[in-house]
Amino acid sequence: MSASATPPSIRDFESPKLEAIIEVMFLAAFADGDFGEEERVHFLRSIESLTDRRVGGDTLGRLVTRIVRDLESEGRAARLLSVNKRLAEPGARKAALGLAIQLTAADGIIRTSERELILEAAEALEIDRDEAADMVTRLTR
Repeated sequence: MSASATPPSIRDFESPKLEAIIEVMFLAAFADGDFGEEERVHFLRSIESLTDRRVGGDTLGRLVTRIVRDLESEGRAARLLSVNKRLAEPGARKAALGLAIQLTAADGIIRTSERELILEAAEALEIDRDEAADMVTRLTR
């Protein structure tokens, strides 16, 4: 899949899986420690599009608020392990990592902090580092 290819639709995922995928995407967007207004708008629009607007507006706002609270109290490693538990199927884990990679590459540059998050997420999601690196190459061409 190229960077211009349509990301997989996650609209059919059940709520816990959907929230886990959204959390991985948020962690990717927040990898550099900054979640400015422009990034937030892009993130929210991406989620609304990927879920065919099933998740948006106030619902998504509350979910992001909860994710931020959990991240602050538990840390990124614990949140990634939580995502792993909610995404039992390898295909769902790869979809989550792929969407996170696409989000980090949205501005055309994958920064060191974003690359570190991708590798940390791959490990937590039990995706081989080489496979994750191949995904980065495929999804950012």
